Amino acid sequence: MRALAEFTRRHRWVWAALGVALLWVALNVAMERFSLASISGVARSASFLAIVALGQMFVVATGRGNIDLSVASVVTLSAFITVTLADGSNATLPLALGAALAMGAAVGLVNALLVVRLGIAAMIATLAMGYVLATATLMVNRSVRGFETAPALDWLASGRVGDVPVIAVLACAATALAAFVVNRTAFGQTLSATGQNLRAAQLAGVRTGRTTTAAFVISGVCAALAGALLSANVGGAFLDMGTPYLLQSVGAVVLGGSLIFGGFSTALGTLLGAVLLVLIVTTMQIWGLPAGAQDVVQGVVIVAVLALAGGSAVRRRRPAPQAERALHSPPAPGKVED
Repeated sequence: MRALAEFTRRHRWVWAALGVALLWVALNVAMERFSLASISGVARSASFLAIVALGQMFVVATGRGNIDLSVASVVTLSAFITVTLADGSNATLPLALGAALAMGAAVGLVNALLVVRLGIAAMIATLAMGYVLATATLMVNRSVRGFETAPALDWLASGRVGDVPVIAVLACAATALAAFVVNRTAFGQTLSATGQNLRAAQLAGVRTGRTTTAAFVISGVCAALAGALLSANVGGAFLDMGTPYLLQSVGAVVLGGSLIFGGFSTALGTLLGAVLLVLIVTTMQIWGLPAGAQDVVQGVVIVAVLALAGGSAVRRRRPAPQAERALHSPPAPGKVED
């Protein structure tokens, strides 16, 4: 039993994997069919979410409740930039992708400046940046003459290798790369140290400001890449197309097993969390729940997981009964209290 508890503690993605398996079995029993088409549809939808969520994971890993709320606006603006500059041609696609990714990196840098240099809470800073980007999107929207997708980008977003969606292959590759960065590089170690204890990391010589800045830049680039691919998948761009990814990107990170307080991240769990969220939405759609009710259910699930994670963190940080009594008891006679 202890071995199992230790395994689940070290591999927190197991719970997301179990949730995916159980929900998938329940769906197939209810629908009385198991087809490659249904698997492909879930994989495609989860892949776009996973790319955004992987970037969000790096920001969450920095701790102190850091969350990037600008990802939704970055996704939307990136889609408009890609559609406008590519104009349906492979020749101009590199320029369009470069501009979209540069925009995502720039947004990440500004977010980091507001959080690291000016000390503004991440949720407030990134939310404000989201409103600025929404205004920029409205301006770009006026210059869009039509919606034409570059064939190469369309193949990446909607193509297949056999029965496997290309976007699913890209999402798995991105997950493997993120896992390598988090677990096998010096940056991953500094990221974990920054999220676990900022002050201790600073005393140990970790450049926590640079680490946090890099995390926000990664988040912006991932959201921009997802927006560019999403524009090809839907055949264009429209206002608020990135809105669903705001709640779901955080939900995928949390459901996947990453600690919302920072210090521990799992790329595989984030990918599985994205699949789990898509399955939850699919289940609600089968039941015929309206969009508003679907958002409520997703919010309840995420809040429940956060509550459980928060309770566990409080129990871990709470001092032992003997230590707590010692902290509140008066000093013994003849002893001087430090």
